[in-house]
Amino acid sequence: MDLLDWHRERLSSRRLAVLIKHLPRDSALNRDLHGEAADWSVTDHLLAAAVDHLAAANWMFASVNSEEGDQPEPPVPVPRPGDGAQDADADGEGDGDGNAGPATDTQAAGTAEGADPQAPSPAELARFFA
Repeated sequence: MDLLDWHRERLSSRRLAVLIKHLPRDSALNRDLHGEAADWSVTDHLLAAAVDHLAAANWMFASVNSEEGDQPEPPVPVPRPGDGAQDADADGEGDGDGNAGPATDTQAAGTAEGADPQAPSPAELARFFA
């Protein structure tokens, strides 16, 4: 397909718009417009969320069933597209606004690195799940 056909009036604007609209997910235009997010489908996001939730559940179970001094490290969420700015903020190299995108459920629960000081203790978790 020659895009000069549009200029030569051999290709209608409507046909050109349809061709652009239905470009594949991994096309250069979609990657330029959406960055890494173009590589992730809904299935990929759901799978990452399932992995994060399973890791959080395993961490809670291990926290409740371990001694007070032998607590496991909280799980690190699966990196998602657009989280690069958040990773840079954790290293002290980001722009400092902290708005790298919506927080995942495990981050909201305080299970990411640099956990929330208000995170539940193992005793609170045991009381909750008992």
